[in-house]
Amino acid sequence: MADHEQYRLKIEAFSVDSLPMGRLAEYMAELAVLLGERERVHFSHLEPGSAVLVTNIEPVAFPKVETRVDQVSRGDGPKDAMQAFKNIDNLLAKDSAVAVLISPSKTNVIEFPGRTRPKPLRYGPFRETGTLDGRIIRIGGRDETIPVWLRDGEAEYHCNVRGEEVARRLAPYYLSGTIRVHGSGKWVREENGTWKLEQFDIYDFEVLDERPMGEVVDKLRAVEGGTWHESHDALSDILGLRRDDQDRH
Repeated sequence: MADHEQYRLKIEAFSVDSLPMGRLAEYMAELAVLLGERERVHFSHLEPGSAVLVTNIEPVAFPKVETRVDQVSRGDGPKDAMQAFKNIDNLLAKDSAVAVLISPSKTNVIEFPGRTRPKPLRYGPFRETGTLDGRIIRIGGRDETIPVWLRDGEAEYHCNVRGEEVARRLAPYYLSGTIRVHGSGKWVREENGTWKLEQFDIYDFEVLDERPMGEVVDKLRAVEGGTWHESHDALSDILGLRRDDQDRH
């Protein structure tokens, strides 16, 4: 056996002269993850002509690398190796390129579709009734449709209120307390699979109780005719009721 075996990543789009150094580093980093055995896998050189990244695999590590590459080719490799495959393919798609990983026996073991892979689709918009929680950070406007902006942590929702009556009732809660608005939202599913809210029309709302759970339990215990005051663990009783309700469905 030779003192090393070689895998080659051949990128169809670049030549050695046209491949930017920064992008080369990205491809090399992901290829190292895909192959594994990092201490025994070494970058050798770029072959002249097309951009071909040549790696040397130490003999002691080659069986493990070969098995890992075979698993990735079947789509059932280790999580980090499969992620590296996706990352390489994403880089290729951005570079309008395709690539192939060539084994020591000169066979193509993994093909990266890159620019040829099917384009992700954007779905929608879909209209659906629902609710949003948040704090009012903006309200007001002169048009028939009155804008209301809600913030819930890092998320920010730009909504509309149709009609002055609901807007007048919302106004006192500007920058004060958390509300839950009821209405109809227009959603789209982005190409990366995430859902984006494009529009939300508020029909009504309710103010959420932000009191600590202990205070709520104390209030329940004080209800005349109730039995909560007899319980040593009212919170567990509440959660138990919730589980019972779920069990009945």
